[in-house]
Amino acid sequence: MTPDQPAAPRSRPAGATTGRPGPRAGGAARPRPAARAKGAAASPDRTAAGKVAAGRTAAAKATKAAVGKVAAGKGRQGAPGAPRRPVIRTPARPSRGSLLEALRGTQQRAKKAWDRPLTAYYLILGGAALITVLGLVMVYSASQIKALQSGLAPSYFFRKQLFAAVLGAALMLLAVRMPIKLHRAFAYPLLAASVFLMCLVQVPGIGISVNGNQNWISFGGPFMLQPSEFGKLALVLWGADLLARKQDKRLLTQWKHLLVPLVPAAALLLGMIMLGGDMGTAIILSAILFGLLWLAGAPTRLFAGVLAFAGVIGLLLIKTSANRMSRLACIGATEPGANDQCWQAVHGIYALANGGWFGSGLGASMEKWGELPEPHTDFIFAITGEELGLAGTLSVLVLFAALGYAGIRVAGRTEDPFVRYAAGGVTTWITAQAVINIGAVLGLLPIAGVPLPLFSYGGSALLPTMFAVGLLIAFARAEPAARAALAMRQPALRKKLARVRRKTMRRRVKERPSGER
Repeated sequence: MTPDQPAAPRSRPAGATTGRPGPRAGGAARPRPAARAKGAAASPDRTAAGKVAAGRTAAAKATKAAVGKVAAGKGRQGAPGAPRRPVIRTPARPSRGSLLEALRGTQQRAKKAWDRPLTAYYLILGGAALITVLGLVMVYSASQIKALQSGLAPSYFFRKQLFAAVLGAALMLLAVRMPIKLHRAFAYPLLAASVFLMCLVQVPGIGISVNGNQNWISFGGPFMLQPSEFGKLALVLWGADLLARKQDKRLLTQWKHLLVPLVPAAALLLGMIMLGGDMGTAIILSAILFGLLWLAGAPTRLFAGVLAFAGVIGLLLIKTSANRMSRLACIGATEPGANDQCWQAVHGIYALANGGWFGSGLGASMEKWGELPEPHTDFIFAITGEELGLAGTLSVLVLFAALGYAGIRVAGRTEDPFVRYAAGGVTTWITAQAVINIGAVLGLLPIAGVPLPLFSYGGSALLPTMFAVGLLIAFARAEPAARAALAMRQPALRKKLARVRRKTMRRRVKERPSGER
């Protein structure tokens, strides 16, 4: 080996490690092998061996990971072969803030839906329809025994009430379609006709006495008419038109224009009704009068004076009648008393008590079997409580409350004085009559002999009441926002009807036989 020739690399034994060599004792760096210095590739045998070793290492790691997963699964499941337990995740409990936000959102959505333009329209229409339909069902259930005891068919009273309801629906539709000007013009002939018919009631041979009250006119057979019921409607329309005309002329600030001729005309109607002895209808008529005066903005002193005068007159009328005094004494009675003077009031309470929460079932009343007088008229609410329970009576109360709220809303939102007075008068009429009837059944008020509006049997009471409901519906539709909402829904409704017609025609074409053209 010459001095200029580099030393040959030392051979490495087979299987020796390839660690980096340390420095020599003399401090000189150990020369690298020529193959590494030049970056030469490893031999083919060593490359293949390295690949095999790397593959074995990866396989071992995968096997170890799989074994770990199996062991973990067995640890969760328990014994081998046992069914796997489902993982139950407990939902997080909502915080108080989220509940408050949800309640606020629900309240805002309900308020938004409640403030829609057609809310009053749907409340009046739906509430009146439900009360009338439920009343038909209860009239059929409560009047069967009464009809059989009178030798009539079980459905006799129901058929008469159904006929009156159909006729009342036609009158309600007529009231909805009539313009407001026609309603105002219709008030005067209606008032004159009511006064004329009330005069005929007092004529012997024409007027008929029912339960001690001379307030019916017979038209032959089973058809009878009570003119005082139409007097309520006449007072509402005529009083509303009168006050609206005076408000346009700014005369309602004077007492004489506020009272005359409204109070004298109402006093005439009240006097003619009291000649027949019907104090219940007289109370309803007085409530309508006070409602109109309140809406007209009567001063407190004037309103209190008229109310005190009416109270004194009513007290004198009660004191001078033994029948009215006995009815007054039956408030809150729990026993029939001497001579069974409180029989009807006490058995009305018995009927409500027998009903419980959900009633004894439709048609299963016991009090209608001759125990409770007038089960299908004045005391139909008691039969409803016995057969449908507290749930049924509360449903009736909710429907009347919705109807009253919708009427007040219509009266409060309109700018037309006639609409405000008429809507307020109708709402006062229906609400006051319902309160007096239900209060008498509950034993909180004396028995006044007035039917439950839209619910009790009686065509003479049902016809003007349904016409009055038609007035409320017409007034609710006449609001500008409601009119705009209805106008927007008409094209959509027409499109839906056209789509239904097209589908029906396609279905008919598909169902035709192959030979038909």
